[in-house]
Amino acid sequence: MKKVVLGMSGGVDSSVAAALLVEQGYEVHGVTLQTWEPEQDETVSKKWQERGCCKVGIARYVAEQLNIPHRVIDIREQFRTQVVQDFIEAYLSGQTPNPCVRCNERVKFGSLVGLAAEVGADHVATGHYVRVLRDAAGRWQMHKGADPMKDQSYFLYRLNRAWLPKVLFPVGALCKEQVWKRAEEIGLPADEIKESQEICFVTKGDYRSFLTEHAPEAERPGSFVSGDGVFLGSHRGAAFYTLGQRRGLGIASDQRLYVTRIDAPTNTIVLGNDADLFEKSCLVQEVNLLGLDALDAPVRAEVKVLYASPPVPAMVSPDSDGRLHLEFDVPQRAVSPGQSAVLYQDDMVVGGGIIVCK
Repeated sequence: MKKVVLGMSGGVDSSVAAALLVEQGYEVHGVTLQTWEPEQDETVSKKWQERGCCKVGIARYVAEQLNIPHRVIDIREQFRTQVVQDFIEAYLSGQTPNPCVRCNERVKFGSLVGLAAEVGADHVATGHYVRVLRDAAGRWQMHKGADPMKDQSYFLYRLNRAWLPKVLFPVGALCKEQVWKRAEEIGLPADEIKESQEICFVTKGDYRSFLTEHAPEAERPGSFVSGDGVFLGSHRGAAFYTLGQRRGLGIASDQRLYVTRIDAPTNTIVLGNDADLFEKSCLVQEVNLLGLDALDAPVRAEVKVLYASPPVPAMVSPDSDGRLHLEFDVPQRAVSPGQSAVLYQDDMVVGGGIIVCK
């Protein structure tokens, strides 16, 4: 019987993953990684447990139902320094971060792999919708989840390639409807495990409220300007705006204005029209390759520049300093520094990196 350390968030996907692993004969050890803390403040608009992916009580209940051991590991300090602080610093530098990508890369999977080594487990597992398959040459590759509406490979492209032979994704080959059916069979309280697409630690309004509380230096009035530098008005601080934003600018104009560029060093926000948001190319740094040993010549790939956007064809070329240059077949709207560009060939994850300003 092979031993597996399973990350149990208390959500439907990891709960069903636990049931499947037990059925398949694994010795399952459930682990809930506590990344944030419950709030006591009555002004919180939505509780952390409702927004986040760490419902300890439900995870413990599922473990009891399946008769598997379960424990909670406190990684709040690591999460705060490696995810939350990165989130704050990205906004302060004019970027739009994706904390889930960083959490999977820096915190969750590393913690699970470390725990597996401690207990002598053969594998780690989670409830993500991705698949790990071997190619004809015997190499392990990450592929999109079978359900195109739930595929989560965008959030996992930064995993260490050496981990792939040891990582199991039991629900990756299932559709969401199949997962819900299995959840009912094992008696999960469906009304308590509604999914959340929100940032787990941003519990008061949106990210701007979080910055106001945790990074008061973000409140730094600056200028809105047009593309040719004409002053259009004042703003509260560059960190409070994102590329493509139209609402909440407080600028009177006879045409729709959008944030087309954020210059954090000068605390300047450039406004323009929608056409100004389209880019033919972008640069990517912090490159992580999963499907190729190296990328030393241009290749064709499909690229997702946002989780919610469809993949689009592009030419991917290596740069001399280790970055990638992406040339899109069709210009893309609001390609935002700080977000990830993830590369695919068919449904295989080639790799990706963090978008930077050109």
